This record gives sequence, C-alpha cells and structure tokens, in this order.
Amino acid sequence: MKNTERFSNRVTDYEKYRPHYPVAMIPYLSATVGLTHNSVIADIGSGTGLSAQPFLDNGNTVYAVEPNDAMRASAEQQLGRFPGFKSIAATAEHTTLPNNSVDLIVAGQAFHWFDQVLTRKEFHRIAKPDSFAALMWNIRPTNSPFEYDYEQLLQQHGTDYKHMQQRNVSAVQLASFFLPGTFREKTIQNAQRFDFKALKGLLSSSSYMPARSHENYGPMIKDLEDLFNKYQENGMVVFKYETRLYTGRLSE
Repeated sequence: MKNTERFSNRVTDYEKYRPHYPVAMIPYLSATVGLTHNSVIADIGSGTGLSAQPFLDNGNTVYAVEPNDAMRASAEQQLGRFPGFKSIAATAEHTTLPNNSVDLIVAGQAFHWFDQVLTRKEFHRIAKPDSFAALMWNIRPTNSPFEYDYEQLLQQHGTDYKHMQQRNVSAVQLASFFLPGTFREKTIQNAQRFDFKALKGLLSSSSYMPARSHENYGPMIKDLEDLFNKYQENGMVVFKYETRLYTGRLSE
C-alpha cells in the first residue's frame, strides 16, 4: 500500500477521534515566527483538516495540500465554509503552489511520511524569503497505567506498529532540516476524554492496526473493551497528549 493511501478506509474515524491541535499554538507561533491574521499558510499533508482548523479560525488563508482523495474530501466537507480554505490535490514533494507564495509552512502528524530531501527543496521553492516552517505532532505519553497498557495493546495487535515507531523523526534530524541556529522546540499540553465508542474509533483510525475487515479486529476490540473497563471512571478514560512543535527558518 502506498503511504498516501494508508488512511483511505479510516477517514471517518480519523476525522472524529484523532486529537485536535491546541489553540495555544497560535499565540506561540505569533510570538516566535511572526504569524499574523494575514499570513498565508501551506498545510502539507493536511489530511482531514485537523491541522488547518486553528489557522482558519485565526483568519488565515490555508492551502491544504493532501494527496489522499478520501481525506481531502473530508476536509473539504468540514472546512469548506471558511473562505480562506483552499484544497489542493498534491504531495509534499510537489505541492503545485507558486514560487515564493507562502508565509508559513506547517505539517501536522505527517512529516515522517515525506521524502525529506525533495520536501526541503519544495519548501524552499514555495516559501517567501525569511519564512518559517512548523512541524507538529500530537504525542501520546505512557506515564499512567492506562496509557502504558494501551501502548502494550498496540504492540500486541499492531500490524506494522513497530515499523511506524521506527519512522519517528528525532529532534536532531528535524534541526538539520532548518537553517542552522533557528530551530526551536515547544511542548503544549493537550488532552482528550473518551467513552468506549470514541476509544474504539481512535484505535480504528490508526493505519498500523487491523482494519474492521481483518480477522484480528474482533480479538483486538475485545482486549480494548477489557482495558477500558479496567480504567474507566464514570464511563470515560483520558489521554494526556503532548503537542510538540518544531519550528525553524527555511532560508536567509
């Protein structure tokens, strides 16, 4: 399966249950990379629009670049009401955006899928002089017993979860993507509360877990139900995410 097609059969769960990005990142980016209401944003690998939403709420024009037809259609349905939302069928390596047209490039939960050499060249092409990029991930810690046991469930049932872990990009690698001396890291606390239906949807949204048609899907959901019943309080469990932002200037 191509990387651009991994989520085609999981779009509904992805859009409903994946963590959103905290509004607090907007004032942080305003203070550190000069984001304003007038900034033109290129959201690369924009998926169902979770990473575009905070910028659209901020009044920005957002070019949402997404190669997956199903995910892009979901974003268009969810975000088409915003006049600044521009949906683009393209890849990180060939965005089709004009030269020197973008004030800030963002990638939410997607950069590890890109060809970094070709992407860096493309980012330089579309960015205005002195522009920045912001690479963002919602990271799920394993600090609580529930979070630890959920991680064990992923390890046990994941079809290629270990391969996905190996794709994680380190801060050292990310720093080398940017102009030397301009790299910044920032962590913002984030959280989600789930009933069992939502927790099941979150698990089902992950491309490295068995799909609903897979023979192991039923046993996986049974283990998930046992996990939920063990840790739920008043019918809910909580994931405490860390939203990690990595920013830097692309060129002089």
